[in-house]
Amino acid sequence: MATIGEGKEFTFGRAEFDKIRKILYQKTGIQLAESKDSMVYSRLARRLRALKIATFAEYLLFLKRTPEEEQSFINALTTNLTSFFREHHHFPILSDFLLRASAPVKIWCAASSSGEEPYSIAMTVAETFGRFDPPVEIIASDVDSTVLQKAQAGIYTLENIQGLSHEQRKRFFHRGVGSNAGKVRVVPELKKMVEFRQINLTHQQWGLRAPIDIIFCRNVMIYFDKPTQIRILARMVELMPQSGLYIAGHSETFGTAGHIVKPIGKTVYKPVKEGK
Repeated sequence: MATIGEGKEFTFGRAEFDKIRKILYQKTGIQLAESKDSMVYSRLARRLRALKIATFAEYLLFLKRTPEEEQSFINALTTNLTSFFREHHHFPILSDFLLRASAPVKIWCAASSSGEEPYSIAMTVAETFGRFDPPVEIIASDVDSTVLQKAQAGIYTLENIQGLSHEQRKRFFHRGVGSNAGKVRVVPELKKMVEFRQINLTHQQWGLRAPIDIIFCRNVMIYFDKPTQIRILARMVELMPQSGLYIAGHSETFGTAGHIVKPIGKTVYKPVKEGK
């Protein structure tokens, strides 16, 4: 790899990149690809400017000595790409599950990002039951504290909700006026349906109680190596009943995890429980 920062504001070479990849893997289990050097430079350069640190070497030393910088480091390097009702085929499956459920349902959205996915889940729940107080608990989590704050605020642009129907836009969002023109806010009734938590999937304690009937863990596992994927998947399935649903992203497959989950549809899986 060439020196990425050559001729730029900060010098950034192989040694710094490798150290950053190692630290991120240790902290989150995320394995950065070799091709992500430019992304790492551009995102962490913002931290160097904010902290008035002159070099990446100094920043890495600062990170080591300053535990409170760890979250900003993680926030800078975690990718958050999402939209309302992304991978739309999953939501009719969710609605069908809810209609067939005979008891309260618990849903965990394990990568909430800036909130579009959990609010899409909540909208589906509200539409299925025809009300905002259904027998459904929705927990949404992310490792990135910054996007969780945005998710909890529930404020988006009009462009963000263009893909929704007129009825959904009217029922689930309030349009901003004056200085907030061009923005929308999730209605309080929908926001109350979602509990946001900060959870690092590689940590030993998640603070979640079984049973969790449906887990949305979409386009997250692709950032972990295979052993980490299998370990996290197994822990998630431990929390699920035999009747549960594990919903993955379009780029994620679990061909080597047939002892943990079995496919029942397009990136939709059932838990495999021993002896059943």
